[in-house]
Amino acid sequence: MALFITGFDRFPEEIKISAGTVKDISVGLPVRATFSPAYGADAGVPVLKVDNRPLTENIDIDLSDSVTLVANESGSAILALGMFGLPGRSISLDVLPEYTLIPWGMTVGVRVETDGVMVLGTGDITTPSGKIPSPSADILRSGDMITAANGHQIANKSQLIDIITSSTGDLQLRVRRREQYFDVSITPHVNETTNERSIGLWIRDDTKGIGTVTYYNPRTNRFAALGHGIVDIDTKQMMSIRSGKIMETDVISVVKGKKGSPGELIGKVREGRILGHVDLNSPYGIFGSMDFSQKNAISNEKVPISLQSKVYVGPATIRSTVDRNNTKDFDIFIESVNKFSNDDTRGMVIRITDPELIRRTNGIVQGMSGSPILQDGKLVGAVTHVFVQEPTRGYGIFIENMLKNDNRN
Repeated sequence: MALFITGFDRFPEEIKISAGTVKDISVGLPVRATFSPAYGADAGVPVLKVDNRPLTENIDIDLSDSVTLVANESGSAILALGMFGLPGRSISLDVLPEYTLIPWGMTVGVRVETDGVMVLGTGDITTPSGKIPSPSADILRSGDMITAANGHQIANKSQLIDIITSSTGDLQLRVRRREQYFDVSITPHVNETTNERSIGLWIRDDTKGIGTVTYYNPRTNRFAALGHGIVDIDTKQMMSIRSGKIMETDVISVVKGKKGSPGELIGKVREGRILGHVDLNSPYGIFGSMDFSQKNAISNEKVPISLQSKVYVGPATIRSTVDRNNTKDFDIFIESVNKFSNDDTRGMVIRITDPELIRRTNGIVQGMSGSPILQDGKLVGAVTHVFVQEPTRGYGIFIENMLKNDNRN
């Protein structure tokens, strides 16, 4: 597989290769390159060969002609570029291990608990002396996470409410806003309606919905689902989770998608049938470990993955569950492959072509996010979003972007 670069500024920030494969880099410009082992790499086990030379030390080379990279072992290397005697940019070369995964395609119920209590907004309080603005206004913002109150760690909103109502003075809160932690002091007031102390907050500590499991990795007992992160419906922010679970679900009906209105799968979640436990919510999907007692819910069909460099415009299939718990493959067409997208969850544009799926759903509906995409018998990605104005079309994420973001795979 060749990577053709049309200009110096068109080099990607990273190049990914599967172990055991070959990639040719062709530039056609007088670009000088230095290939280097990653810091701390085992010098005795080179991850790459560069024009048949093991990468055990720096290799300087001219990219005017094609250069062949042979991926040996999983790991990383560095490619430093320069032109006309000036330093250019540094590119990460990642060699991914050879993966075989089970493409699942099962619709599941998803419930996650936040890592702390999420602030949705603030509201006025009616006190015995009249209505006053929320004591939290201008101190807390929508999307803030309250992680501790009066020195006690907060796991759920019941704990926070108990501490507020039993407090006798100002409330000391530990808050995380994006990646920053800080402390605030808020004075509660008695709410005339409840006769309890309040700081005028709307809060949430969990969320639930329906989605599709993309793959199960029998080597690591890890699964991935959704192809995108769980975002709070009110704050529009990625939810930082403490724990979660996926549960067996029967699809009992479908609201068909139409122009301007995305459809959805309606499912009956079997709360007692826990299939796995979620431990990571990321922009590239949710990840977790399978419950060993439920492994009989998964087929034994393992398939190799295909990196984005090998995904092409053409026919493919998605694996989804749109009727009870019957998982099926449906025909699609990959319309475009964007290897340089700024949004990794929109690396592919796909179109539903299967008459049966169009008849059942009119295309892609909510709940199908995470449906694995297969091309030539290989797992290439997952469905992520639907075009709201055209439900037969949507986006997909490359499977390698899901894999690299599960740090336990």
